Amino acid sequence: MNKILVSLTMLIFLFALSFNASAEEIKVGAGQAPTVNILKPIKQHFEKATGINLVIITGSPKSALIILEKGNVKAALGGLSFEDWMKYMKQEGAEIKDPSALQHVVVGKDKIKVLIHKDNPVSKLTKEQLKGIFTGKIMNWKDVGGKDMPIIVVWTKLFGGNFIFTKKILDGAFLRKDISEVENSSFTKAHVALTPAAIAIGPLGIVDDTIKSPETPEVSRPITLITKGKPSPNVQKLIDFIKGEGHEYIKQ
Repeated sequence: MNKILVSLTMLIFLFALSFNASAEEIKVGAGQAPTVNILKPIKQHFEKATGINLVIITGSPKSALIILEKGNVKAALGGLSFEDWMKYMKQEGAEIKDPSALQHVVVGKDKIKVLIHKDNPVSKLTKEQLKGIFTGKIMNWKDVGGKDMPIIVVWTKLFGGNFIFTKKILDGAFLRKDISEVENSSFTKAHVALTPAAIAIGPLGIVDDTIKSPETPEVSRPITLITKGKPSPNVQKLIDFIKGEGHEYIKQ
């Protein structure tokens, strides 16, 4: 009886090893917006539909493209147009030497949202007010219809949307110096939820009832997928799934 049990256990173990060895996977590097808006929402549905394990390495558009260049991932996704992505890389000191070697496709879009504490009475902010807040010309919430308290600007270090927000809302002006910098969008949301005087920006996908997003000028951007050369068959399956069956799960 024990011999039969041991043999059965060994067969199950060998089957598991065989299954894991044969399982396919795609590793992709992604910024904050593609991760929360597209990749995480579709992950289990894509894996179930294709049998391909989707491994998401989340960072910034810069880190995503760097690890693609090194061959550590099969695709990079960022919340920037291809042209803006190349400009962003140059600005970050990581200019791509041969952009022509990269293929790109737009797989979605994201809206950059302004985030404030859920009890903040401010319900609308204009471009001029946002520019004043983020550059330091407006320092107190009372100056934009809120309570008498100093404004705390929370800035997400790895958020690719910073580039677009600075370009479209701040008109390229410098960010105020006394910011509270955090690593990623999850920390941003947590910080804003706990800090009544805070304001930040983040991808649409992180907005929920723990924070508030006032009415502001819309700042939208494409979510671009980049590969080195032609997408591999599995990456093409991912692209097709995002644009097809997976579309209903995507936050836009």
